[in-house]
Amino acid sequence: MDVILIPGFWLDASSWQRVAPLLEEAGHTVHALTLPGLESRDADRAGIGLRTHIDAVVAAVDALPGRVVLVGHSGGGAIAHGAADARPDRIARVVYVDAGPLGQGACINDELPIVGDEIPLPPWGAFEDEDLVDLDEALRAEFRARAIPEPAAVATDGIELSDERRYEVPITVIACEFPSALLTEWIAADAPFTRELAKVRHVDYVDLPTGHWPQFTKPVQLGQAIVTALTPSAAAE
Repeated sequence: MDVILIPGFWLDASSWQRVAPLLEEAGHTVHALTLPGLESRDADRAGIGLRTHIDAVVAAVDALPGRVVLVGHSGGGAIAHGAADARPDRIARVVYVDAGPLGQGACINDELPIVGDEIPLPPWGAFEDEDLVDLDEALRAEFRARAIPEPAAVATDGIELSDERRYEVPITVIACEFPSALLTEWIAADAPFTRELAKVRHVDYVDLPTGHWPQFTKPVQLGQAIVTALTPSAAAE
């Protein structure tokens, strides 16, 4: 199976380097993306918005034969959802890594501090304690050294969705910061941020307790969880 890996904010394709080998060992073909504006710290990020990133993923889907799997981490989950909306017949499954589908008109995060056309990686104190679980000093230093400013409009643009066939695409949610049991409680309580997720017909949950960046803190376990999500029994749902 062709698997497209979509990084979260501040990260490029190399952020999957400890995860991709497990997928390849399981027989999958991995396509880790570096999205527009994340090519380098010196890249021009003006004019790059959420639709730019969704279109880049759609182009990657269109370049491959047959159906593909999308794996989106954090803000990359919203991008994956936009691509599933654009190509619902081409997506075999979406795997959300500490993420979920974003509803019509919502933005990924409009509270991050913007500097010009970009959002640099904030100080660690800007994050919740749950975000930083298992992200020790060495991993924090590695993350900050590789971090690339995010195009600001990717975080603040409202997502535009148009094809309700997106709800027929099976998904797996890998829950890290909060257990899946809490997610299902929020869905039952009709929490606004879960309403799009609640409309998806086929949802599997996997618990991987760690912080918000499991590709750094638990890469082997994350790779194994993705492989399990792509087993024939799961992919056939």
